Amino acid sequence: MCEKLTIHNLLDLKETIAVQLFEGATYPWEILGKVNDEILRIGATLSEEEYEKRGEDVWVAKSASVAPTAYIHGPAIIDRDAEIRHCAYIRGNAIVGKGAVVGNSTELKNVILFNKVQVPHYNYVGDSILGYKAHMGAGSITSNVKSDKTLVTISTKDSKMETGLKKMGAILGDHVEVGCNSVLNPGTVVGRNSNIYPLSMVRGYVPEGSIYKKSGEINQKW
Repeated sequence: MCEKLTIHNLLDLKETIAVQLFEGATYPWEILGKVNDEILRIGATLSEEEYEKRGEDVWVAKSASVAPTAYIHGPAIIDRDAEIRHCAYIRGNAIVGKGAVVGNSTELKNVILFNKVQVPHYNYVGDSILGYKAHMGAGSITSNVKSDKTLVTISTKDSKMETGLKKMGAILGDHVEVGCNSVLNPGTVVGRNSNIYPLSMVRGYVPEGSIYKKSGEINQKW
């Protein structure tokens, strides 16, 4: 087992409505194929006093703000006090956490955004999990399919780990900051409290508490 890539070392499960989805899993990407079913399960349990069902399998908290020009395709859950801004595009299989922000021209597909996540400007997030208070700067995106269409692997300093997935974007630990116009390549995992410089191309594992400047130049934060 690669301890640094485990759910326990990356994500605070108290900060998502989907906590039950992670039960029995060791690594976060193991649950990406189960998001659809979990949204349907959670949705059926949500209070009608707090959540409104809009269309087919879309649950929106009454305290959430959804712009009239935003599009939400189910299944999806928009949790309490979240903000879905103008022209956001949610393609389905998406959980947007409490107080999270999905901004102008941001596209989501098969994702879990933990509470207080911000993807506020021109972001694409697909087949990914963003931990508590993670933030993606303007124009930063996840790339979720390899160009040769082979299965995604995750590279660490010592080894490569097979995910068994054709589609996997990024796993961002709690409090990760991604700089503007960065690309997170398939199988990127960023440890808690790390920063990614703007205009970076990131691949593999970035250790917790790091500053990623470019490939081969990763400094420890102090």
